[in-house]
Amino acid sequence: MLKILIAVDGSSPSLDAARHAILLAQQGLKAHFVLAHVQQEASLLELATQGADLIAAASLEAGKHLVAEAENLIRAAGLSYEVEIELGEAAGKLVEIAERMQCQQIIIGALGRSGLRSVLIGSVSREVARKSRLPVTIVKHADASDEASAQNQEPAEEDFN
Repeated sequence: MLKILIAVDGSSPSLDAARHAILLAQQGLKAHFVLAHVQQEASLLELATQGADLIAAASLEAGKHLVAEAENLIRAAGLSYEVEIELGEAAGKLVEIAERMQCQQIIIGALGRSGLRSVLIGSVSREVARKSRLPVTIVKHADASDEASAQNQEPAEEDFN
């Protein structure tokens, strides 16, 4: 059975990734899913003033909260899954989790920005695709301006052929 990592951070794009995995399973893909979330590590100031153990525990608890909605979707679909929550740099840690858990694929959501905005805004999904040796499916989530411009465009002639 395939093992597929789904990167989850509580955002709409990450829920799109979970929904894509559910769709694949509903179409007959037999897989076990790893819902993976990476929390950013605390700053030196936070560690010095709050204590490493307290901050790590709070970060892991926040991670559980951010995974909850995707976990509910996967559970409601009756799919086999487990949850991995870690601290670190998101892209690199997601790739590490996928390799350690012996996944064969990664599914990750992305905002779907294009042009200059995608260059200026860092993209975890792009970094995961660059760093991973595994196949990476990037599930595009259109932002509101993309959806509005798509609704205002007239269909091209080839759309009807």
